Amino acid sequence: MRLTTTVQGSPQRAALPHFFRSLLHALLLACLLAQIAPVQANPSAFARTLPEQLFSDPELCAYAPCASVLPGADDFSPRLGQPPYVEGYRSEGDKKHLLGYVFLSTDIVDIPGYSGKPVITLIGMDRQGIITGIRILKHSEPLLLSGIPESTLINFINQYVGKYIGDKLEIGESRPNEGVIGLDAITAATVTVISQNQVVLHSGIAIARQVGILKSSERPPARLKAATTAQYDWAELLRQGSIQRLTVEPGTLGLPVTGRPYMDLYFGYLNAPDIGRSILGEEGYENLISRLKKNEHAIFLLANGTESFKGEGFVHGGIFDRIVVGQDMDSFTFRDIDSLLLDKVQTDGAPVFSETAIFILRSANFSAAYPWRMVFRASKFDQSNNALVFTNFEQAYWLPAQYLDGGHPVYTPPDPTWLRIWKNRPLEITLFIVLLLAAAVVYALRDELSRRASRKDKRWVSIPKYAIWLASIGFVGFHLMAQPSITQVLTLLHALLFKWEWPLFLSDPFIFLFWWFIIITVFFWGRGLFCGWLCPYGTMSELLYKIGGKIGLKRWQRQLPVAWHDKLKWLKYAIFFVLFIASFSSMELAEQLAEVEPFKTTFLVGVWNRSWPFVLFWTVLIVAALLTERPYCKYLCPLGAGLAIPSTFRWWGLKRKQECGPCKACAVGCESHAIDQRSGEIDQRECLACLDCVVLYYDDHACPPLSKERKQRQKTGLPLTRVASNGYHIPIVKVAATETSTTNQAAQPTVRQLMPTHSNSPRRLTFAGWLGAELLDLFPWRGRIEKQDILTNTLGLLLAVIVSWTWLLGAAGKLDQLNILSWWLVWSAYEIAVRMQTKPIVREGPWWQRNFRQASWADMAAYVGIKNILLASLLLFIIHSNTGLGPLLQRLPEMNWLTRQLS
Repeated sequence: MRLTTTVQGSPQRAALPHFFRSLLHALLLACLLAQIAPVQANPSAFARTLPEQLFSDPELCAYAPCASVLPGADDFSPRLGQPPYVEGYRSEGDKKHLLGYVFLSTDIVDIPGYSGKPVITLIGMDRQGIITGIRILKHSEPLLLSGIPESTLINFINQYVGKYIGDKLEIGESRPNEGVIGLDAITAATVTVISQNQVVLHSGIAIARQVGILKSSERPPARLKAATTAQYDWAELLRQGSIQRLTVEPGTLGLPVTGRPYMDLYFGYLNAPDIGRSILGEEGYENLISRLKKNEHAIFLLANGTESFKGEGFVHGGIFDRIVVGQDMDSFTFRDIDSLLLDKVQTDGAPVFSETAIFILRSANFSAAYPWRMVFRASKFDQSNNALVFTNFEQAYWLPAQYLDGGHPVYTPPDPTWLRIWKNRPLEITLFIVLLLAAAVVYALRDELSRRASRKDKRWVSIPKYAIWLASIGFVGFHLMAQPSITQVLTLLHALLFKWEWPLFLSDPFIFLFWWFIIITVFFWGRGLFCGWLCPYGTMSELLYKIGGKIGLKRWQRQLPVAWHDKLKWLKYAIFFVLFIASFSSMELAEQLAEVEPFKTTFLVGVWNRSWPFVLFWTVLIVAALLTERPYCKYLCPLGAGLAIPSTFRWWGLKRKQECGPCKACAVGCESHAIDQRSGEIDQRECLACLDCVVLYYDDHACPPLSKERKQRQKTGLPLTRVASNGYHIPIVKVAATETSTTNQAAQPTVRQLMPTHSNSPRRLTFAGWLGAELLDLFPWRGRIEKQDILTNTLGLLLAVIVSWTWLLGAAGKLDQLNILSWWLVWSAYEIAVRMQTKPIVREGPWWQRNFRQASWADMAAYVGIKNILLASLLLFIIHSNTGLGPLLQRLPEMNWLTRQLS
């Protein structure tokens, strides 16, 4: 296909660059306006900075709009009770009438949304338990999850106003026969609404029970077995689960590491005779039991740490605000009269503790026969807004069955949020899995389908591809709203490098399944299957281009010249890199910058629900898609760039012949400009897997070298056999001297089985040799050091030690994320430069086969970046797992000279 047009018989080559230059300027202007718009708009609750006193000051209503959630109230008390709440009064002359209660959700629960952060909510409730108002003070949900307009979230929470807190309020349809009151959900925000439903109900029920509106749940009391002669040591009690441990490191609270945990808490249930005797001794246990009354339960707490579990603000007559015992929806707190001294732990092998106590839980609604949890409450420093936020740390406890008469009762714990979401959508999940598997099977059979097709009749390829396109656009995009986003890639990278949380990723079943599919298929075949076949926006863009050609726009449709394409294709990588760097400074900033993606506007929010700059940006992209194939995918998409990087190492690429260099039949027709016109090689990072070149590869009338062989066979009277996988007709007789077999031999793959020493002769390796070669490949230097390389390699080794030490300091919480990233980038840049001098090769095909090819700078950058991320993730996973390395890192020398330089 030629890229010139003719007007009145003269070529107009200058018009084409001018057209694309204007289009590019329009795209950049619309993108800029879309970014400026949120700043100019009215401030929202998204990422709002809240005063630190909101979470700690006794005068809650001095920092929160309490009157807006409890209408009619003009005076408010300080924080009362545990968990805290505020009483609201209406003044009538000299008298004050109690109207109801106001409470802050994060004072009571710590339930995160999809962003991993709680939605900070102010709730009002009258004296009868009717919710009078709800106000979201801060959230991080919309941009990370799906770009839901804040007004939609506000409309959702307003459904609770006027509802009784004791009713069964559930997301979905009402079921009057079961007493369930349904609430309308937010489309594409299942995780957010379920999380917020739990926040409102848990908070409201906790306060309603505390002030006497609701009664606590009644559970059958535990029937404890009588004492035996058994005397358990510390290790045995831990093994049984009679003692549980809850550890909070200062790094998890944004505090500097001092070598000691912030809180290292051991706890258990003392009413069980054998446990009580083992902890307190015979005399101590008998003394405790003699003091306990009916429905009183003794719980011991033993702790070491830099902080006290009693809390800094504890005063006599007050409440222990750090410690809460929870059982299902009930919570139990302790006052000073509920605390007893624990002078000494009598258990053999017990550590020395800096703080010990026995707490008496006085309630008939608590039952040791059922699971309960110890909750330690702390304030966490949020680096994104330099403020303290409330957070909970929990550890479950269930008295071992051996201490209960009859063992554990039948108990079905409530499903976690993510599991309820999966259970509610079985049919859609099944259909989605079927679609993914169907796309994978069709693509895996691409060679067989392409053999049956031809350049003039591509139905064997186009029909299944178009069917998958339509399913992706309609079912995945508009119905499921499961369009993957660059923000999910950034979240995944941060989870790999810092903290992995399965519930966060499981909470959206379609995104979870989609990403596993994408990760696997990218390493199998590259980005082409997802970007070219399954991305809802990408397939919609290409479908618009094809429709535009059918409705009369073909005369204006153009492709960017190769020279321009080769420059502009790097723009999407620059956008990806900017977002990647920004995410280490602030994930919220990265989410705002990720609005360069038009996915939210297209599928999740709706075009006309957004402000005009977003509509303009979206419109320019759609018009551009009608006139040139996939402009956003090829030049702007940071998600495509993120997937293109690992595509460098796909196991199976599209087939090529040696004649593909001189022959430009495929390259000229490649709409993605992914085929090099000089070498004929396919750039898997840019290939969108349209399969046109594969169809041509097997078409003996369209592929010039294959057509030449066909004509030679016809001329000599040889029959036309099936086209083999090497792109030529299968030889009838294997004779080395024949022209056909000579041609076939010349057409063998150009990839050589090379060792990093560039030896052209492949050699077999023993397992030990293979493992040694793999380990050597992790480092950028040669296996043999030349004299002139000694200084360079010595400096490189020193840099490697510093970078490794930096990662260890980061894992110990002694360096922030930006410093870790800086050193990671420094090492990666050094390694890329060294490898291009010493080992300028990267793998081709499955990694265990040790096939290599010459690397470009882009290949090497992709290889080094992925390798170092995976190695860093593995290192941090080992450190954070139960290997004992975590406590060891607390004694790690801090290299103060290094940290001073970094700071």
